[in-house]
Amino acid sequence: MKYPRLDVDCTKIQQNAQFLIGKLSLKNISVTPVTKVFLGHPIIAKVLVTAGAKMFADSRIENIQRMTNAGITTSKMLMRTPMLSQVATVVRCCEISLNTEIIVIQSLSRAAKQSNINHGIIIMVELGDLREGVMPERIVGFIRKIISLPNITIRGIGANLACRYGIAPDDIKMSLLSDLANEIEAQFGIHLDIISGGNTASINWALTSTNLTRVNNLRIGEAIFLGFESLMNEKIIGLHDNAVTLSAEVIESKIKPSLPWGSRGLNAFGEKDIICDRGTVSQAILALGRQDVCVTGLSPPTGMQIMSSTSDHLIIETTGEPLLVGQIVKFTLDYSALLSCMSSRYVHKVFSTT
Repeated sequence: MKYPRLDVDCTKIQQNAQFLIGKLSLKNISVTPVTKVFLGHPIIAKVLVTAGAKMFADSRIENIQRMTNAGITTSKMLMRTPMLSQVATVVRCCEISLNTEIIVIQSLSRAAKQSNINHGIIIMVELGDLREGVMPERIVGFIRKIISLPNITIRGIGANLACRYGIAPDDIKMSLLSDLANEIEAQFGIHLDIISGGNTASINWALTSTNLTRVNNLRIGEAIFLGFESLMNEKIIGLHDNAVTLSAEVIESKIKPSLPWGSRGLNAFGEKDIICDRGTVSQAILALGRQDVCVTGLSPPTGMQIMSSTSDHLIIETTGEPLLVGQIVKFTLDYSALLSCMSSRYVHKVFSTT
């Protein structure tokens, strides 16, 4: 075995996706799985197709191309506003893109016309989290400027919440999105078939709200892969929360003082933590560091505590038996940890079925 190693249980991911697709369909809400955390990996894409996915969403055109090149024919949505430098590639590789800028949509129109392609767009509306989106009071004027562009079809409107400031989706915000959809249809005589109400953070709202809204789509990644909703970081009942784990090998194990000695400045990352003298401790070093994973997103086994990390070393303390050199320690991950270690070429990825 090679370490550090990310183990991905594809069966559990498939079951999570099937569960959410089924539950949300009872609310007339479709699920668009977000593949970015797995970098558009074809194995994961195929698992999601088996689970019932009808479209994928990703923020990187490279990930979308990776799936297409692997023979994945499922429709694809670029969920980050396209870069002007990539519009030609976007219209070739994606059926739909999320948009907030008129100049970008105009460029998509020209690129689509040149390629004799019709490209669908979803206009993102700002509902308070202050990431991407057109202000609600400007959405009608915005659409008036793009409604007649050739080779562009306005498929719907959407919103993103909880990513920047943790602003929660609720009945008020989803009702506003629905009212805007109704207003747009009345003003321009078009039908919007996608009203996308957010991401994993919108799941609890969708499952518990009794209000009737136009929201009929969610873009979901974290809940499918990790079993958690992102707003309060709580496990979603019915989902596996251990489909992905990260294992690392112990390379040193010693009894050491807890208090460093000598003249002290900043560490290699410009940090200077407050340290208390706790006497001697059972310390182990693992061959895993910040170059491999977002360490703050790791949860160690019971009886172990992550104390600090450097580029290549993870220092943990144990309250039970000291760890042995060569011993393997398995961690669970949050979204930030999964995203970072999937992006690291030093972490070996193993996909399996149970």
